[in-house]
Amino acid sequence: MIENLVIVESPAKAKTIERFLGKTFTVKSSFGHIRDLAKKNLGIDVEGGFAPQYIVPADKKKIVKELKSLAKESNMVWLATDEDREGEAIAWHLFDELGLEKEKTQRIVFHEITKDAILNALKSPRQIDTHLVNAQQARRVLDRLVGFELSPLLWKKVKPSLSAGRVQSVAVKLIVEKEREIQKFTPLKYFRVTGKFLVPNGKGGETQLKADLSKRFDNLKDAESFLSKCLTSEFSVDNVEKKPLKKNPAAPFTTSTLQQEASRKLGFSVNQTMSVAQRLYESGKITYMRTDSVNLSKLAIGTAAGKIKEDFGEKYLKTRNFTTKAKGAQEAHEAIRPTYMDKSSVEGSRQEQRLYELIWKRTIASQMSEAQLEKTTISILVSGAPERFIATGEVLIFDGFLKVYMESTDDDQEEEAKGLLPPVKADDKLSRDIIEATEKTSMQPVRYTEASLVKKMEELGIGRPSTYAPTISTVQNREYVVKEDRNGVDREMAQLVLSGDKLSKQHITEKYGYEKSKLFPTDIGMIVNDFLEQNFQNIMNFNFTASVEEEFDKIAEGDKDWPSMIERFYTPFHTKVDTATQTSERSKGEKKLGEDPKSGKPISVKIGRFGPIAQIGEASDEEKPRFASLLKGQSLETITLEEALDLFRLPRTLDSFEEEELVIGVGKYGPYVRHKSKFYSLSKTDDPFTIESERAIEIIIEKRAQEENRNIKQFDEEPGLLILNGRYGPYISFNKKNYRIPKSRKPEELTLEECREIIEKAGSRTKK
Repeated sequence: MIENLVIVESPAKAKTIERFLGKTFTVKSSFGHIRDLAKKNLGIDVEGGFAPQYIVPADKKKIVKELKSLAKESNMVWLATDEDREGEAIAWHLFDELGLEKEKTQRIVFHEITKDAILNALKSPRQIDTHLVNAQQARRVLDRLVGFELSPLLWKKVKPSLSAGRVQSVAVKLIVEKEREIQKFTPLKYFRVTGKFLVPNGKGGETQLKADLSKRFDNLKDAESFLSKCLTSEFSVDNVEKKPLKKNPAAPFTTSTLQQEASRKLGFSVNQTMSVAQRLYESGKITYMRTDSVNLSKLAIGTAAGKIKEDFGEKYLKTRNFTTKAKGAQEAHEAIRPTYMDKSSVEGSRQEQRLYELIWKRTIASQMSEAQLEKTTISILVSGAPERFIATGEVLIFDGFLKVYMESTDDDQEEEAKGLLPPVKADDKLSRDIIEATEKTSMQPVRYTEASLVKKMEELGIGRPSTYAPTISTVQNREYVVKEDRNGVDREMAQLVLSGDKLSKQHITEKYGYEKSKLFPTDIGMIVNDFLEQNFQNIMNFNFTASVEEEFDKIAEGDKDWPSMIERFYTPFHTKVDTATQTSERSKGEKKLGEDPKSGKPISVKIGRFGPIAQIGEASDEEKPRFASLLKGQSLETITLEEALDLFRLPRTLDSFEEEELVIGVGKYGPYVRHKSKFYSLSKTDDPFTIESERAIEIIIEKRAQEENRNIKQFDEEPGLLILNGRYGPYISFNKKNYRIPKSRKPEELTLEECREIIEKAGSRTKK
């Protein structure tokens, strides 16, 4: 007999918990959910009150059989899954599928995996919370209904193999709206005037004081007129204002703020942040990572206070409690914090160490004194002109929490450092050094990063801590959205410079439009968005989506019946699906651009089988239409007739190399050079329309060299077995499978027998 069986959802969590419990406890993992909705007939009995029909997937049957057997032998079963709705649902599925008895089953929860937390949980068990389970079931059922009814409609009306989701569609809408806002944006040009003045420093020398003019000029003429006045103007200090400033630390991390900061400071994707945080939580290093609470326990505040006094001194300590302001915040969890506040670092992968350090710094800083600064503003008069120059600077009087941590923002690059200003007083005369009027362009709206999209979704009340990362991953996996960098372009800007008695004009070059890890809607994403907007206004409405989340919250609190909530949503939705199936037109985003000057045939763009294409001619013509794929970065909405015509200049044939033609073309994976039936991708900087033979040959030779370096060793007796150099180091490739080489072995010295041994061992581990 087993005295106590503890079931958790992950092996890593099981391993950590096992360390804290005695020999009377056996800890096992369910490897996540053990049941899911059946694929057949939606997996939902729509007529029978939306009752879900669950099945045990084939890959879970073995683990369920094992857990059933262990549960029968146990005196007591402890369901120790996570304390949110998903964890509660896993516990309920385990209880139901394993046929557990109420008297011999206990549900325990904890938001950190430490010895104290586990032992305290065992002292205060409870029953499964059916309200939380119902909230999870309601979300799962509703999302299945929406997905299973909308997807076939998209196959018929837009393109095969598409799919749609309730929250994902709204996330795509945010990105599409932002893109269209940018497309409509008309940049305004203006001139910004900056002055550099000289102030005596009392040591026989002078210090420079930099200031910006309070007014921007709309055109070159007005800017030139002002600088001409400055030739004869006198400059004096009108006013010096000093103000004390206080900066407060940010609240401890919630799921969304952790995702945002890890993106800004560490360059992590939202998915990567959650994956690393999960590992830290399961190994007992941080508290539960899915939370929208900024609350800290008394114990955490107390231990943080002790650490601050010990490391920095009493004056750096200021304990405080934060309150949650997120729209529709749920679950009374703690914020994300280290489980042991006295540990400023942990062992683990470099990613785990960096994320842990970020969490530790943020939590410690939240309990530290405010930073005290002094802000100085100097106003400078220009004789003969109403405009003034303004100089601002900040001096740090006491660093406080800044000693440990400063929160980033999404537009850090826009901020200029404000330093110490030279000492001046009212009526002081200043001498002019240089005054510049530089042409600038108003900034277009900023595209979303993964982190800023999470922030926007949280503001609108769309989704919850557990759904942000999966939502953002799904829209990218479905190829409705891409995350990528875009190279900026150089543009010329006019600049006027007043130095001494000379006013000169010059041109400077600046980089414009550079994008780093931004989210762009694809053409298919925009077409699907427009189709859904046209036919399903409710689904695509932000407020409606947020109100559905609030209804889930009410179900979780026991204030709402979930089948009736689903029925109120589903009945009108199902009617709209029927209507759209019968009445809506097929949508391919087709757009006519003009006529081909050579043939006089119409040129259009649309979504083809393999993505966006340009077309010359029509299907009804005797001569078949010609097609060309759009290039990366081109869009159905913005492509011009000239750009579309350019696409038909490909494929281009260049000179021969090694007695074979070099052909430049564009395929599914972008521009390429084809040589001897092999394809070599062009780099981002290569233009397929202008690339010459010399560069094409260079690409081929570089690729061949890479291939040679990739091949470490091969065996005549087994041609299909290769030892290769990969992105993450050497590995064995055999029968389309890869096998890791142990660090203790030198790849180049491995024999064929040793390679087979490594493959066999890996195979036996997989079977187990």
